[in-house]
Formats: sequence, structure tokens, C-alpha cells
Amino acid sequence: MPAPEVELVGGTANRGLVVRVGDTVRRPLRASSTATHALLQHLESAGFKGAPAFLGIDAQGREVLSYLPGETVTPPYPSWSMTDEALDSVAELLRAYHEAVADFRPTGPEWAEPVPASYVTGLISHNDPNLDNVVFRHGRAVALIDFDLAGPGSALWDVATAVRLWAPLRPDADIHDVRRGRAPARLRRFADTYGLTDGDRHRLVDAAADNHVWCMDYVRRGSEAGHPWFRQRWTTGEAELTDRTNRWFKQSEAALRLALLD
Repeated sequence: MPAPEVELVGGTANRGLVVRVGDTVRRPLRASSTATHALLQHLESAGFKGAPAFLGIDAQGREVLSYLPGETVTPPYPSWSMTDEALDSVAELLRAYHEAVADFRPTGPEWAEPVPASYVTGLISHNDPNLDNVVFRHGRAVALIDFDLAGPGSALWDVATAVRLWAPLRPDADIHDVRRGRAPARLRRFADTYGLTDGDRHRLVDAAADNHVWCMDYVRRGSEAGHPWFRQRWTTGEAELTDRTNRWFKQSEAALRLALLD
């Protein structure tokens, strides 16, 4: 008997379409799949254990990846995932990924969603280290999954993405867990643990604000194109949260810079 297909709950773009079959994961192919597969093969050859291995294409035309055991962070957030120790482990995992991918120089493949040119240095960044795209074991981040948005970017852009979501960087009234009131401290902690350069540290607040605009524009365009889950997100509060967060970044800029640079 073939192994049953078990739906994996997580993100938005492929909701309901990602399944586990035994020790593999099956996901839809995309225009950028060739590029993503080359990236995963590079990471495997570099000895990086924090990403799934690309295993081929199945009879249904889906990509086949290795299944990485562990937990991802989805609502309601478990208490262990909101700790400073969990935050540290995300920063350390992201740094390890950047070290493994640093010498990857793909030529020609199509990537998914270009990031702003001022944040492109030649590094292939993950671009979506969201809470549900990080695998934890025993309370520590051990792997990144869902490389659909990976592409030319920079360490700064990835750090901005991660800290915006994990600190998180948004109005306190929109934080409904123990992280409320701790955004500046967690921003500083992430930058310190990652070992962000002085130059990138000076740009991090702007990068996080720009990343928020980039990400929410991606969701808005998905909604307008008729994607059901993007549309659900955008029309049930995401648009208003986007506006509130944009204003918050402007109002909080000085305090965030002080937290980073003091």
C-alpha cells in the first residue's frame, strides 16, 4: 500500500496543496522551481542540513522534497516559540544559511519575486523566514523550509524580513502575545546574535520598513489576482494592519535606531 497523503498546514500561497507522503513532502511546481531546486542542491552539496533536499518530480508533476521532522510556529503560538532563546536560534540558523549559500552563483534561472534593487548584493536570500517557515526541534530553530520566494537579495534583506516577523516590528496593539512591548529589545538581540555588520545595522530599520511594504504589496497583488487565501488575508484586516504598521515605522524610527545603535 502506498503511504497516505497528509496535508501540511502552514503558509498562504500553497495552502491545501502541500502534503507529506512518508518521509517526503510533495509541493506544486512553479515558474521558479528550476532555480529553487538548484539552490537546494547547492545547499545539500555544501553540507547545510537546515533545508530540505530536492528528490525529484513525482508522477503527479509535484516536486518531491525530504521531510524535515520538527515543529513550525503557527497560531496559537506555543510559549517556547516566543522566548529570546528561540529568537537567538532563528538568527543563528539564518547566519548559517547565508554562509552556506554565499558561493552559490546561479546563471539564467527565473526567480519568483524580485526584491528592491538597493537590497541586492548577489546573495541568494530566502526572503520569507516567516514563523511557519522555520522548523524547530526542542525549542531551537534547525531548518528553513518554503524557498518559493528565494532569489537574489542580501543578508540585510533576510535579517530585515526575519526580525520584522519575529520581534515583531508592528504596533503593540497588534501584538497579542508575550512579545508585546519588547520589539526594540528583540530587534537589538536579533542583530547582535546574527552578528550584523555595522553598515547593515545602520540600514536595518529602513530595510524592515521597506520589507513590510514589499511583502504586503505581494499579498495585495495576490488578492487582486483572485488567489483565495491572499484575498482572505487582505480583505479581513491585512490592509488596515498594513497601513497601521507603515505609520508605526515612521513614528518609531528614532526609538528603533537607538535600540540598535546605542
